[in-house]
Amino acid sequence: MKIEITSKIIDITPAIRERIESRFEKLERLQVPLITPHVIVSKERLMFTVEASAGIPNGKLFAQAEHEDLYAAINELGQKLERQLNRHTEKPIARRANAALKEQPQPDEADA
Repeated sequence: MKIEITSKIIDITPAIRERIESRFEKLERLQVPLITPHVIVSKERLMFTVEASAGIPNGKLFAQAEHEDLYAAINELGQKLERQLNRHTEKPIARRANAALKEQPQPDEADA
């Protein structure tokens, strides 16, 4: 997968690129195709800010993380994207579970 990485202030070293790509490889394990992922790395004062956006079938993912350590910010960003992907893939299952609960007859309060 080709990940577009942009930074205006710091140089993207091979180690930073490798860390970002490894986080996105973990997202690929969920078997949801990521369409044109884009990562923006910036630094404001003492904090690194990492933003990522990627298209998925029937939606779009976006996450942002800030941390003093760039690698910690990348890990936090990966966790946020993973939660969003899990929510996206689990949504049909959650809806079916809710529908099943609503169909069950509720005991009347008068019977109690």
